[in-house]
Amino acid sequence: MKKDENESMYKIAVEVIKQAVIKSQHKAIKNVNKELISLYFSLGKYISNNSRKGFWGSDALKIISDKLKAEMPGLVGFSSTSLKNMRTFYETWAELEDKSSIKIDDFQYIEYKPVLLTNKAWLQVPDLSPEAFFSIPFTHHIRIIEKVKTIEERSFYIKLSAQYQLTEKRLIKSMLNDDYHHQGELPNNFKKAIPDSLTAQRAIMAFKDEYLLDFINVEQIGARDLEDVDESIIENSIVHNIKNFIMTFGRDFSFIGNQYTVEAFGHTHKIDLLFYNRALAALVAVEIKKGNFKPSYLGQLSIYLQVLDDYVRKPYENPSIGIVLCGSAEKAYVEYAVRSYNNPLGVATYRSANDMPEEMRKALPSEEQLKELLER
Repeated sequence: MKKDENESMYKIAVEVIKQAVIKSQHKAIKNVNKELISLYFSLGKYISNNSRKGFWGSDALKIISDKLKAEMPGLVGFSSTSLKNMRTFYETWAELEDKSSIKIDDFQYIEYKPVLLTNKAWLQVPDLSPEAFFSIPFTHHIRIIEKVKTIEERSFYIKLSAQYQLTEKRLIKSMLNDDYHHQGELPNNFKKAIPDSLTAQRAIMAFKDEYLLDFINVEQIGARDLEDVDESIIENSIVHNIKNFIMTFGRDFSFIGNQYTVEAFGHTHKIDLLFYNRALAALVAVEIKKGNFKPSYLGQLSIYLQVLDDYVRKPYENPSIGIVLCGSAEKAYVEYAVRSYNNPLGVATYRSANDMPEEMRKALPSEEQLKELLER
């Protein structure tokens, strides 16, 4: 008995130590990334000041990069392109630097000094936290600068990358899909149907008006176009790729099941996809329709929500939310149609891999990369 007790205690000790090490390693990685971002920002300023003001020649960055490689053979990340990226990085976010005490002579060679990004600096970008800014890789910063131009959009994708720990491929996909402008655009009746205004606003921000389901490839299915694909095939494709779908759908969603069955009044109700959202504390029913939006879809989904609330929902949960996911929809018409319903309803559209422009297809991860991403 004593031996068993010791074994049990050893297991607990191993788990405690393991978690402590993992937490420490994660913290160390974050600190290292912060140091690198700060270094690149400071070097970016140094390169910008001296190259833009003409102190260095036109081939300066290549010459400097070659000399660095010669003197530090193991050094990586300091090619001429990388040095240019550091300059771009600084010039993009130069407003984060507190310049109140900085005086520079236009005709003076600028020496290198580390740049401190103080808490005061972040007041310039109120929607962006230093934690998010320093937590994402430098490559992510450069991709964001390349793809989007406004501070608001850049802040959005930095926070998105930090929150979801997006890979570079996933970040590029999000920007190509223009998630910034799709967020909170879902036509819905949430403000009317959800009594608590804060929960209603959270629900609005939890869904997008359009989803890119790039794992649905009608050519692989054997159909000529999406109209030839049965709704059950779309549903099965989503279920088969449920982890990928949840990453597309948004954070805090847990998958409960497909063709979820609820019996009520002698009738069988089968919900295509049923999720639970922790942030909203609500069940989310998704009905899949392959074609254009029809008002009758709302009536069917409204019944499902009523049945869920009466027979499935827990006492502490908020009213169930319904989403029609269809091939196409006219936003103004949907907003007009949902007004007459008391259940929280919204209508989103989706695009398959065949609907994507060639640029987006090339930017998406391969099947092998996607499997590796999901395994992580």
